[in-house]
Amino acid sequence: MSARLQPGDTAPAFTLPDADGKQVSLADHKGRKVIVYFYPAALTPGCTKQACDFTDNLDFLTGHGYDVIGISPDKPEKLAKFREKEELKVTLLGDPDKTVLESYGAFGEKKLYGKTVTGVIRSTVILDEDGKVERALYNVKATGHVAKIIKDLGL
Repeated sequence: MSARLQPGDTAPAFTLPDADGKQVSLADHKGRKVIVYFYPAALTPGCTKQACDFTDNLDFLTGHGYDVIGISPDKPEKLAKFREKEELKVTLLGDPDKTVLESYGAFGEKKLYGKTVTGVIRSTVILDEDGKVERALYNVKATGHVAKIIKDLGL
């Protein structure tokens, strides 16, 4: 299992395809705070709830200087379907080989219905303007998570 990030760590750089197949890099967001959230799969109930929560709060978050990026192991075609079906406004990136998920500690062993399985660990990493980790939250709940982030950040 990959090591979890800690506050003060430099966020691992990445370049991944978005829902349109366009390459998006963390470096594109330099000078902005970034909320990077990792979710198991597009078009599933929990992940849909979480993506809709981020979309509903996107204007508020960007108004406070935060960009939001969602990363899953899905291919761009599935992300495009997810975005269209749910009218999502957040940037969705695909990491089918799970390299970025692993580098952020968001892929590994987890408990699912009492069994230990290997998969995506629902996680959120909040970065400052210099790409340093401010907060790293693992095993988060899909529901109510965005409201908790807003409260914890004092926004």
